[in-house]
This record gives sequence, structure tokens and C-alpha cells, in this order.
Amino acid sequence: MGTSGISPQNPKKHQPFVPENMEMKEFTLRAVLLGLGMTVVLGAANAYLGLRAGVTIAATYPAAVVGMAILRGWKGTVLEENIARTSGTIGEGIAAGAIFTIPAFLISGVWASFGFREAYWKTTAMITVGSVLGVLFISLVRKGMVEDPELPFPESVAASEIHKAGRRGAQAAKYLFWNIGVGGIVYLLGALGIFGTDKTFAFGIGQLGRTQVRLGPAGSTNLVPTGAASTVAAPSVSPALLGVGYIIGLRLSALQFAGSVLAWGFLVPLLMYFMGPNLKQYIPGEMPNDWIGMADAVWRYIVRPIAVGGMLVGSAYTLYTMKDSLRAGMGKAFADLRRSTGEQPELSRTERYMSFKTVFLLIGIMFVLMCGLYIQVANGQVKAALIAAIVMLLVGFFFATVSGSLCGVIGSSNNPVSGITISTLLIAGLLMVALGVSGKSGVAAVLGVAAVVCVSSSVAGELLQDFKVGYILGGTPKRIQMAELIAVVVASLIMYFPLRWR
Repeated sequence: MGTSGISPQNPKKHQPFVPENMEMKEFTLRAVLLGLGMTVVLGAANAYLGLRAGVTIAATYPAAVVGMAILRGWKGTVLEENIARTSGTIGEGIAAGAIFTIPAFLISGVWASFGFREAYWKTTAMITVGSVLGVLFISLVRKGMVEDPELPFPESVAASEIHKAGRRGAQAAKYLFWNIGVGGIVYLLGALGIFGTDKTFAFGIGQLGRTQVRLGPAGSTNLVPTGAASTVAAPSVSPALLGVGYIIGLRLSALQFAGSVLAWGFLVPLLMYFMGPNLKQYIPGEMPNDWIGMADAVWRYIVRPIAVGGMLVGSAYTLYTMKDSLRAGMGKAFADLRRSTGEQPELSRTERYMSFKTVFLLIGIMFVLMCGLYIQVANGQVKAALIAAIVMLLVGFFFATVSGSLCGVIGSSNNPVSGITISTLLIAGLLMVALGVSGKSGVAAVLGVAAVVCVSSSVAGELLQDFKVGYILGGTPKRIQMAELIAVVVASLIMYFPLRWR
């Protein structure tokens, strides 16, 4: 085996861990079955966790460790481990997309029931189409984004190091598991309250230290002197975030830290100072009557939506800076469409991918299926269904690339899928209103677009991470695509049940 880095013959050419001229077992039945088992378990667990706590946990690391441990016992290869991990992680991506949208059909009253007969096939169809489109969309731009030096892919680098450590012998694996153990101990001590991962302290500055926020009889906000100091929580110590910071480097870590300082050190206190009693109209529910609660509400309902807008603008700019590589990738895709079968060039193993003819054909099939599904969801409103399907295709491709770009910078664990969902809802809703589509059929069409785009974006980000791991390890892209397509269909078929049970 080779080492990941730069080829000595060509300093600009990436040298994967498994050389491109080396053939070894990769897409095997045991690797795929192991991956499918993990994707079902990890997908269902993340769906439950997401509905209960509002967050999902990246499945890349547990899938990598479990796949490595089991396949090493069967004398499997590192590329088999990669296929198992690739198949095993996609369930978490599907769950992250489904939990933000599917329950909205029931909450909004579009669906009268979430029973098996009424909701299973519609839920499964939307999740399946969205997840398959996520695989296909990111396949079109995979090469340019995976090879972009500006995208550090922190979780992909970490996952690839897990696989490589298992192949370098006991010494490398020892350091890996020592670090896993130390991180786990720090987290456990913090959860039990033995180690202070969060430091709470008190201070008073002028009037701030002698006032308390209380609501008046008409819902107005009053400042009442108390003589007590205000309590402020310091940043928490997270082993996971420390590890991500180490991987992505000083520049990107500084940018993320600057974003936190800008939000909590500038925007939150600025809005609280200047808006005062007027904050009530921007915060749903009851206004908190303490400074910490009020600051959290300002961040949640005002500052965070501003951050979502900044995220979209920043992602669009990142894609603009990558326009040459993305254009080259799409040009290659359309050139492949025009080329006959006998004219296909001979590619090295690490450059073999699913034919773009097949990719575009599957996108067309998904579009037709989605048109039929939207007609059913929108209660026979053909106009709304066709518009929704077109919007889904265009917006879905854009947000799939945005999601992939974000995962390349901050990892899939921090991928703001909820922000992408809100943006999709706004775009689809404004378009439906402009076209005069309203009522329950319009709501159903908008939610249908959001469901497909949300799942597609989440899966696209997760798959791009898997492509990057394969790129580092020397996996075959075509086999990774095949494993992902099988896994997303299996995960989609079972995703209804954890949603239903919760």
C-alpha cells in the first residue's frame, strides 16, 4: 500500500493510501450487508434523537470503527471497510433531512393521520426520491469539490485516519483508541458534573449588574433594580470541537470563533440594548424574564436567521470561486452524454465513476416520479405539482452543492440542514403565492418540495464526505456510488417507522 499525500513523480498529483494501480476486494457482499445493517440502526437512532433533541450525531466515526473491527476479524481489506462505512453512514443523512420536514405535514393539517396506510408510501416515496437525487446531484460535481484544496473536509480526514490507523499496525491503532478514550472520559466527566466543561461566573457592569428583566401586565419589558450580579456562561470545552479545530487549521478555526464572538459579543447585546421592549414582537411565546433567557431568545429567533442568510451568501460565494472546476465537471458530464459507448476512454481505477448517461437518466426518472407524487400530495392540483417538481429539481441541485460545500468546511455534524429547509420553504412558498396556488394543496406542494430538497441536501453533504474519504484511501468512485444508492433505498424504506414510533 502507498501513503496518502503527493506523488514523488508528479508533485501536483494526489497519491491515495491504496495506489490506483492496485486491485483489491472492495464492493463485496459482506461489506454491503454490514453497511446496510449499520445504516438501519444508526439512521433509526438518529431519527429518534433528532425528533427528541433537535440534533443528529454524525455516523461516520462509529460506522468506521465498527466496520473496521468486524471486517478485520474477517480479514477484509481497507477498501471493504470504506464501502461498509460509506453504506453505514447514509442513514444518518436521511434522518437529518426527514425529521425537519415530514412531521410538518401532520402538524400543518395537510395529512389527517400519520398511520401506516395513510402516510407510509408518501413518506417513503419523498424520502427515497430525495435521497436518490442527493446521490445523483453530488455525483455531477464530485470531482471538482473533492479535489478543491480550500475545502478541508475535517470529518473525512478523521474517518480516513481511523481506517489507515487500523492498517498501520498496533502502534497507530493504539494512539487512535487512546485519543478516543481520553475524549470520551472528558465528555463523561462533564456530563456527570465532575469536570467543569462550562464555567459560570458573575459580574456587574453599571446598570447591567443591578437590573432584572420582567414583563409588565401588557407584555412590556421592564428593568427592575435587584442589586444582584448578572450570570454569564463561558464557552464550553468540547473534545469533538477541539479535534475539528485541529483538523481544519488555524484560519478556518479563527473564522468560526469570530462568528461566535460576532453573534454573542456584538449582535445579541446590541439588539437587546437598542430594541428593548420591542423585542417581544420578534420572539414567539412568552418573553423570558432573565438576562440569559432573553439573550438566548434573541440569538435563537433573530441572530440565528441572520446567520442562515450569511451562510447561504457565503456558500454561494464559495461555489462562485469554484466555478471553473464545477464548470469543468459539468462540461465533462455533458461531453460524456454526447460520446458513444465505444469512445469511452480507459480510466484508472480511482477515476472510474458511474456513467453520466446513467446519472442523467436516473434524474429524469426521479423527476417523473416526483411529478406523479406531487399530484397525489397536492390533491390533484396538476399545476401546483408540476411547478413544485421543477422548483425541487432546480433548488435541489443548488442546495445539494451548497450542502456539500458546507460539509467540506465544517463537517456533516454541523451542516445547517434546518437553515437550508427554511430557505427552501421561503423560495417555494413565494413562488406558489406568485402563481396563485394557495390552500392546503399549496401548503402540501411547498412541504413536498422542502422534504425532497432537505433530504437531498443532507444526503449530498454526507455522500461528498464519503467521496472524500474514498479519494484519500483510494476507493473506486463508481463502487461508492453503487453502495450509496443501495443504502439510501434501504434506509428510506425503514425511516417511516422511527418517525411513527416517536
